[in-house]
Amino acid sequence: MKLGNIEIESRSAALAPMAGVADRAFRELCAEYGATYVVSEMVSSKGLTMCDRKSKELLCLSDKERPAAAQIFGSDPKTMAESAIKCLEYNPDVIDINMGCPAPKIAGNGGGSALLRNPELAEEIMKAVKDAVDIPVTVKIRLGWDKDSINCIEMAQRAERAGMSAITVHGRTRQQMYAPPVDREMIRKVKESVGIPVIANGDIVDGLSAAQMLEETNCDLLMVGRGALGRPWVFSQINAYLNHEIILPEPPVSERMRVMVKHIKKICEYKGERVGTREARKHAAWYIKGIRGAAAYRQAVVSLESIEQLEEMAYRITIENT
Repeated sequence: MKLGNIEIESRSAALAPMAGVADRAFRELCAEYGATYVVSEMVSSKGLTMCDRKSKELLCLSDKERPAAAQIFGSDPKTMAESAIKCLEYNPDVIDINMGCPAPKIAGNGGGSALLRNPELAEEIMKAVKDAVDIPVTVKIRLGWDKDSINCIEMAQRAERAGMSAITVHGRTRQQMYAPPVDREMIRKVKESVGIPVIANGDIVDGLSAAQMLEETNCDLLMVGRGALGRPWVFSQINAYLNHEIILPEPPVSERMRVMVKHIKKICEYKGERVGTREARKHAAWYIKGIRGAAAYRQAVVSLESIEQLEEMAYRITIENT
């Protein structure tokens, strides 16, 4: 699959732009495990144009995670274009426009999935961003606002007309949030309706579900979001199955704990130990999900305050599950 001059292996998966999760540490880790493309956490166009410090921090991209996209959101074409130009300071390979976030605080202000209700404005935004930068621009959408207003095909055609290099489709409506089912047939119809690459997103959690999504949608690339939480190795599993029909099992608890500690140490390296250990709590809860004694350890997770505590917990979990 090509995005401008960037080539990405089609039978593979990208990391979705998850707010509060897909930071630099997690993106680099997923890239190590075979994610062939990553997208940053979404950044407010308004905050970026106002030189907000947090917005700038979200855009820090490293050579270890490329090709990488910077994702922006907002509802004003001029501000979105200006923020795209600001993004160039961080040397992204792609600019991605968020038109799919279902969160009330985003959609309630006219951004994210709210733009599905205003296709004309959505197209204006896409054109403004495309005209503002000289790198590929993509867009991420959902099927529509609700089951009575499915308009992903129209949105995809507008995206192609606006000059988007690709479109990612999350196979749910905004009303569904993350509730099942994912509508693969609608993703396939989007793929059939446009000539630009289509990236499929929704409930891809292993090699089998990845293969099913590819087969049923004929999409150009897969995108994994929640399936990677506490499981960055899911990209290795997907690559092994899609390319060699090998089913890789979940790693043993000892390996899961090793990766967890490595992940949290990366966060602390980039954000400092105080912030890193606070963020470690949610990640640790994902890493220990499903293991013996997880319920008790989740209670310990909420009080993590240092790397030493995390390493001690990882050691105890490993011993008790060996």
